[in-house]
Amino acid sequence: MKEMKNRPFALIGVNSDGDLDKIRAIVKKKNLNWRSFQNKPKGAKNPISQDWAVRGWPTMVVLDEDMRIVYRGHNGNQAISKVKMLVKKLESSKDL
Repeated sequence: MKEMKNRPFALIGVNSDGDLDKIRAIVKKKNLNWRSFQNKPKGAKNPISQDWAVRGWPTMVVLDEDMRIVYRGHNGNQAISKVKMLVKKLESSKDL
């Protein structure tokens, strides 16, 4: 989302693919520019999806400035709407 560049926002991905070479190729081909973690790196006791109780892919979790979950679900449009609202709130509070 180019409109989010230089705004108080961070996108972090977790992928469930097992083939890191395949993942790296997709990241390069699609020019993805956010941090992304593999769900279960070798040697990990618990995958990220277990820690976050993910039951389906994709699951989107939106956190506010206090690290509270304000959206958790599978609807990208709802997640984006919540992110835009939070960013607008953060930016307007900086102007006070």
